[in-house]
Formats: sequence, structure tokens, C-alpha cells
Amino acid sequence: MKAPILGEKGYSKMLIYKEKEIAIKESTSGIELARSINLNDPNQAIIMLVNDSLKDLSTTISPEDRVEILDFSTPLGKEVFWHSSAHVLAQAIVRLYPEAIPTIGPPIENGFYYDFDNLDISDKDFPKIEKEIKKILKENHKPQRCEIPTKEEALEKFGSNPFKKELINEFPNDAEISSYTQGEFTDLCRGPHLHSLGKIKAFKILKTSAAYWRGDNSQKMLTRVYAISFPSKDLLQEYLTFIEESIKRDHRKIGKDLLLFSFYPWAAGMPLFKPKGMIIWNKLLNYWHKLHKKDGYLEIKTPILMDKELWEQSGHWDYYKENMYTSIIDDRVFAIKPMNCPPCMHYFNSSLVSYKDLPLKIGEIGHVHRHELSGSLSGLFRVRSFHQDDAHIFMTPNQITDQIVGVLELVDTIYQTFGLNYHLELSTRPEKAIGTDEDWDLTTKGLQTALELWKEKKGITYVVNEGDGAFYGPKIDLHVKDTLKRSWQCGTIQLDMSLPERFNLNYIDNNGEKKRPIMIHRALFGSIERFLGILIEHFEGKFPLWLSPEEVRVLPVATKHNSYASSILNTLIDHDFEAKADLTHEKLGYRIRSAQVQKVNYMLILGDQEEETNTVSIRLRTGEMISSIPLPQFIEKLSDEKKKKSLTSAFS
Repeated sequence: MKAPILGEKGYSKMLIYKEKEIAIKESTSGIELARSINLNDPNQAIIMLVNDSLKDLSTTISPEDRVEILDFSTPLGKEVFWHSSAHVLAQAIVRLYPEAIPTIGPPIENGFYYDFDNLDISDKDFPKIEKEIKKILKENHKPQRCEIPTKEEALEKFGSNPFKKELINEFPNDAEISSYTQGEFTDLCRGPHLHSLGKIKAFKILKTSAAYWRGDNSQKMLTRVYAISFPSKDLLQEYLTFIEESIKRDHRKIGKDLLLFSFYPWAAGMPLFKPKGMIIWNKLLNYWHKLHKKDGYLEIKTPILMDKELWEQSGHWDYYKENMYTSIIDDRVFAIKPMNCPPCMHYFNSSLVSYKDLPLKIGEIGHVHRHELSGSLSGLFRVRSFHQDDAHIFMTPNQITDQIVGVLELVDTIYQTFGLNYHLELSTRPEKAIGTDEDWDLTTKGLQTALELWKEKKGITYVVNEGDGAFYGPKIDLHVKDTLKRSWQCGTIQLDMSLPERFNLNYIDNNGEKKRPIMIHRALFGSIERFLGILIEHFEGKFPLWLSPEEVRVLPVATKHNSYASSILNTLIDHDFEAKADLTHEKLGYRIRSAQVQKVNYMLILGDQEEETNTVSIRLRTGEMISSIPLPQFIEKLSDEKKKKSLTSAFS
């Protein structure tokens, strides 16, 4: 079907659609426009932007409007699709469990949830609920928006629901209040929503959990139901396959199976790293130390417990003390550090700094503690005790761009070493911020110039998050993508105009005058614990040789080969390999499976032929066998693989 033209069958008006003029009739709605340009598939015409404002497709559009119709592939399209689906979930549950009280149901990164009071269900109830959902979708309701003129009318309409009542009472008196109705179900909602529920072709309830009303642990405990939906069954199947793969890669399970780390109730949220986990940990830190030493960073180590006066000076006491662990010693209040910045400011002030000393790069692997809610703890991804690869760069204003580019060089080196693609996000001045307009102009332009140079050099683009910077300065967020193309925020690069001011930092310029330095905060791993969790899932526990906790396992075919196996092991250890020998009396097949389960990079199978010819036979993690290689050749190839930090086997 071709787009209509002006003058054809009453098409007498023009509007701008995707920067192109298109003919419309009088009183045309968004859904009529979508149909006229053949956007009829379930994944198309989810919602529309009218003059950059999100609107229902039932909204009438004017010739003066600029319109864009969004499909499911867009972030806003997904949000509306999943929020409409949340209403379907609530409708089904209220039908089946009339005593349940619906509260709120927002879209989230993958799907949506809805919270209910007075509801007790388990995964055994999911098929029954999904059956009711299918029935509702078959009814193909078209959600109808209703404007509610006053708060009083809204309270009268939803007054029997204490949660909706609480929300309504918090609205400003002049707030626009609306509800949406589909069939017998009406919910307080600002919208917008799908034009037709028939667009939802696949629906899956994922799990249920407990959740506090509005995330406040002093409020009532509710039942949260998570679900996801799609405009096609194929997309749902792709998602479920992705979830299966994600479960296989869960770092908590792999960490337990590979004996890397554990958590215990006597130290909730504080991981205990086991010997094999410490091997990976030390390899990560050794890599970090060498990279930063080469790049001119100095390293310090600051106290972990400090007087609250320091935290008052930094501003953390006013804004963050609820998340800090404190103790009283000699009648003084001390806090375990939740971040490493304040003591580094004192290091800067401990000696006279000249402009010739700048840029001054100070790094620290700082052990910090933050009190996170128990319900938010999640393996290594959200902990209470962790280490940050912090660094602070002190510089003059004209050094900003060069230093940001230098940090991006480190970012690129680190992430590419692990096979992690990444993207960058620039966050600019928020509504509440300190510092002058001049300061913000200078620092934001410095970051933008650096990002443009990086884009030109590496082809890596960035997005701008307007108003999402820290109160003390603009920042760049570093997001990596793993093997499953999941995005993780790891590090940040932040410009800070607050702490140099609070701690009265100065350097002496070329005229002998005191000047305030500009400061960069930056963490590239971010939380090392979290970064390790990402790597475990990225590699599925199959670490590259240079990072592996067990690089080689020596397996004699029979006990008579143990002596030869021991000599091979000693040679490997002398060449600084992480190697072990399995000299147990178990059958060879069992010992091979054991090494495979532990994801050992190389298994050396040693029998009569190998001992007679002074060689080794290699079994790779893939199961491939390579027979009778001279040991020096094996060592040379593995040494080269480690030196290059290769992500693939030297024998693949």
C-alpha cells in the first residue's frame, strides 16, 4: 500500500512524519496514520511521539505536528508494550484472585512486574494465570484513557485501594490525573498504552518474589510477579533461550562449582575468596599494576577507618552516612570508608605541588564498605565489601582533554584484552549542581572534545544523557557488552570541582600563584568483585590461559607413570604455570571428566609412549587430542599464549 498523496480521497492536510511531509485527512488519529502507511504488523505502531511527546495512537494529530510512530525495537516502544502487558497481568490476577489488591506495575529492563497486596501464589499457579492472560488477549480490548478532573474524583474512584489513594494524595493539586480501562479492569495510570491488546502475541510469567511497598522496608510486604511479553512467539523463544544461557553462566553457580568464592551468613554481602579465586584475583591486579605503572600512575594505600570529621569535610556524612559502617573509638566517631577519595585529597596536600608536577596520577586499589539492603545483595554484582580500582588525576584546565583521552586509551586496552566491547555515555549538568556556569562549560566541553577525538580515532560513538551528571561535575559512564551482548556498567570517568574546593587543594602556577586543580575520578574495573563476576559469566568460567586458576592438569594413565608425571609437573611449575597433577587411583576417564568440570585449559595425558619419547599428549577443553608433543615445544607455545594474553588456545 502506497502512502496517500495530497488531494487523494480527502487527504487535504500535510504533517511531518520522520522529517518527511505526508498527507492526512481531517481529524486523523495516530492509528489511522499508521494504517495508511501500512504499519500493521504486531511489532509496528506501538506508540507515537508527537512533537517529542509520547502519545496514545488514538490521539488526533494536526498538520502542524511532527510525528514519529515507534515500533517494538525502540526503548520507548518496549516500555509502552510492557507497561500495557503489566495491566493485562493485573487484570488476570484480579479475575482469578478477587481479594488481591493491585498497587503498581512498571516496565523494567527486561519485561515488567506488578505488585499486589493480599496475594499468595507460587510458580505452580503460573499456568492458570497464563491461561487467563491468553483469554484476555483473545478478547482484544482497546485500552481507553479517561481524564479525571480532580483529586477528589480520583480518590472517590480508587478510594477502596489504599495504595492508589496514597499515590493520589501525593499528586500536586493541578496534576493531570488519568486512568485506563480494558474490559472490566480499570487502573490509575498516566499512560500511554497500546492501542490494542491484540498486539501482544506471547506472554510468560517468570517468577514471583516478596517486595516492600515503594521499596521501603518500613512499609508493607507485597507479592511481586515478574513477567515478559513480545509481539511474536519467536521473540519470546529467543528470550527464553537467552535466559537459559544466562542461567548456565550464573557467576554464583560457576563460582561455587569452580571453588572460587563463597558467601556466609556471618558476613552477608562480603565474599570469601578461596585459593583458586585468589589466583584469578591476583592475576587481575598484577595486570592492573603493570598497566598503570607503565602509564605513569603512582600508587598509594589509605586507611580504611577514618574520623567522621573527614567525611563531614568531604560532604559524604551529610549525604551518605546511612550507608556507612560506623564505630566509636576513644569517644570519637569513626567510619569505614565507602569510597577512597577524601584521603587521597590529603595525600595531594601533603607536599607542595607545582604546575610542573601536573598531571599527577594517583591510583589505589581501595577496600570499601557500603551498607546495602539485604534484599539487593546479588552475588558479586551487589556486595557490601568490595575493592575499587580508583585513581585521581590532578591537572590544569588545559590538560582535561588530553587526560580524558589518556584514560580512554586505558579503557580500550583493558576491555579489549578481555574481549569486551564497550560504549560510552556522557552525563551533563543536573538541575541541582555546585560550581559556576563557567566551570561546567569548561569541564563538559573538555569531555565532549575528548569523546569526539576518540570517536574519530576508534569509531566508538557516545550518547549524551542530559542532566544526569553528578552534582559536582559531568561524567562518562563505561558500559561493556559480554558474550551474550548484555550491557554492564563498569567504570566511570568523572570530573570533580567539589573535593578540590572542600579540601582547599592548590598547585603553584608558572607565575608563583596558587591555583585550584581540576580533578578526574576514574575507576575502570569499577568494583573488582563485580568485574570478576562479569568475567566469569562472559567466559562461562572457561578463562583464557593468562587468567585461569588452573592452566594445566597432568594426568598419568596409570600409577607406573606417576614419577614421569611429577617431573613434568615440576618443570611446569618452574616455568610459572598454574599446574597440578591428579595422581589419584581413579580411572583415567573419571579424572579427565573432573578436569573438564573444573574447566582446566590443558590436560596432559602421560602413558608409555609419552614417557619413552619424553613428550606429552594434550587434551584441550574442546575434547580435541594432540599426540606426542615435546615438552619444550608445549611450554614455548603456552608461554607465548600467556604473554600475548590470547583469548584463544595456542593449539586451536
